[in-house]
Amino acid sequence: MDFASCEPTSAKIVVAGGFGVGKTTMIGSISEIDPLRTEAVLTAASEGVDDLAHVAGKQTTTVALDFGRITLDPSLVLYLFGTPGQDRFWFLWDDLVRGSIGAVVLVDSRRLADSFPAIDYFEERGIPFIVALNGFHGEHPFTTEEVRTALQIDPDVPVLPTDARNREGVRLALVRLVEHALTAQSAHAAS
Repeated sequence: MDFASCEPTSAKIVVAGGFGVGKTTMIGSISEIDPLRTEAVLTAASEGVDDLAHVAGKQTTTVALDFGRITLDPSLVLYLFGTPGQDRFWFLWDDLVRGSIGAVVLVDSRRLADSFPAIDYFEERGIPFIVALNGFHGEHPFTTEEVRTALQIDPDVPVLPTDARNREGVRLALVRLVEHALTAQSAHAAS
């Protein structure tokens, strides 16, 4: 096949997860364009609302979305939409997810409970997703199977370690999501 003569296919991917898990970093590490970021400085108003215990030094937060683009190969372009992590911005999720083929739920394994709302969101809507374990400081304290058990997700949902700062690791997660979404689509069409 001559990829040079092919019109590329595009797909929308959502990057979701709890507050401070690395969604903005993930999109920034892979995007081939300057990513759009809608960040605001954390102020005293967020005290008692945003739990900063595990994100020491965090000074900004996403208040609408992050946006990036990556060409996986000449035939496939992914548009990445990062969700805000705080509960007070959940009203944006339905619009951000509309038209997506699937989602990467980025998880900080030190705070597994923070990922429950995002996982529930995609499960309830039947949207294919993978779980990407963001290894802060290169640490992955639990195996993927331990995380799968703790999150109580189906065995067909891919769980993989990654580092939101590492371009190749993020690329592998996105490829795995596309594969998973295609498999889910094929299974849905067959049933």
